[in-house]
Amino acid sequence: MPIFHRYVAIGDSSTEGLVDPDGQGGYRGWADRLAQLVADAQDEPLEYANLAVRSLRLNEIRNRQFDDAIALQPDLMTIFGGGNDLIAVGWDLDTMRADLAAMYGEARAHDCTVLTFTLPDPTSINPFGKHLKDRMFRFNDIVRAEAERYGVLVMDFQNYPIAEDPRLWFEDRLHGNELGHQRTAAALAWRLGIDGADESWAEPLDDEPARRQFHQQLASDVDWIRRYLGPWLGKGIRGVPHGDGVDPKRPVPTVVPRSITRSRSGS
Repeated sequence: MPIFHRYVAIGDSSTEGLVDPDGQGGYRGWADRLAQLVADAQDEPLEYANLAVRSLRLNEIRNRQFDDAIALQPDLMTIFGGGNDLIAVGWDLDTMRADLAAMYGEARAHDCTVLTFTLPDPTSINPFGKHLKDRMFRFNDIVRAEAERYGVLVMDFQNYPIAEDPRLWFEDRLHGNELGHQRTAAALAWRLGIDGADESWAEPLDDEPARRQFHQQLASDVDWIRRYLGPWLGKGIRGVPHGDGVDPKRPVPTVVPRSITRSRSGS
């Protein structure tokens, strides 16, 4: 099993933890949950920092977070982004490839274990999923190719049907809910080879998702456009800066306390 001493997460809202409430007015998310799984699985203490900020595109993650992350000298880094690029009008896969290659290459040159993941098929999740599928899968191909080139670990969610289950997604149909973040963290721990992690995260939920009649689905989609898509488009039209007014939630590496279960059983 690998042993890690400092984990730094960079990315957008997914890595920040939206919308997985921590019970204290903030967000937890898969990165926090992964840090806990790693800390609980090893005897050495794990320090953890999370520099992610919502709404950022991939080049903004590179320009605003990556150098700070490297300066923290992590031996484990998660790099995830691109979703905000792909749902925007001016997406550019060549630029996205260059940003990934630069971050992957430099992080690996610092002898850091780097972990990332692909996007699932959005068709069953988002009303515009069938229109986004092709560009997302093309981006996934880039993630795989650059990861292989630089020795980056990839959790390939595109190949796991559970990642497409709408019940793992929040009502905005863009972010994972609490269960989604739990499953993501468990999958990443399994991909890392963390002690005690297995592939049970990929098991389907006990029952099939309820099927909606056409008029119910239409009403739900219209409500989604009003509550989520409209405000998002409005910010773009007004030129609101990405991540405006949001600071990283955990900019300084701090030790992750082991869970109560681990503390009692590991003593």
